Amino acid sequence: MDTRAFTVTWDYLCPFARNAHEHLVVALDGGAPWDVTFVPFSLMQAHVEDGGTPVWELGEKARGLLALEAGVVVRDRFPDRFRAAHVALFAARHDQGKDISDPDVVRAALESVGVPSDEVFAEIEKGWPLETVRTEHEKAVSGHEVFGVPTFIANDDAVFVRFMTRPGDDAARARSVIERAVDLLQDHPELNEFKHTRIPR
Repeated sequence: MDTRAFTVTWDYLCPFARNAHEHLVVALDGGAPWDVTFVPFSLMQAHVEDGGTPVWELGEKARGLLALEAGVVVRDRFPDRFRAAHVALFAARHDQGKDISDPDVVRAALESVGVPSDEVFAEIEKGWPLETVRTEHEKAVSGHEVFGVPTFIANDDAVFVRFMTRPGDDAARARSVIERAVDLLQDHPELNEFKHTRIPR
């Protein structure tokens, strides 16, 4: 069995991350034999100017991190529900157009897939989820110069990828899309940039 191990960054604010992570979840749920590590990455922090205050030090003003913190709690405390919660949080932002800095929105997304939101928010109150987001974000930046989401990381290489499509419920297609990207990352280091000049409408 071809078991691939790789890491992928996410932030629920990004529509391209939504596309990539839907492909990942649909493929994994369909039996793709991958070992995927999901790493939070704050786009808010990525856009802080040099010398600016890090978002993790902004307190209530950093509410854009709430969904990321919730995702980390589910990943680490309720791993069997992570994929469903992951998709639900992306959907709240991009399909439903809701404000994922609103605790009620995050709670509703979690409860919709059977995750006890009170328990998740109790963990957020302890502070460790924010510290985890910070630590994993900074490790991605220092270790691989990650600047956005989704970034795929395998071995010592990292690439920022934009998928323009969503998988629907087609697990075979989702698996093919992800494996093509990982193949390019792992097997074709000579290819540094490949970008369409126009987007088909």
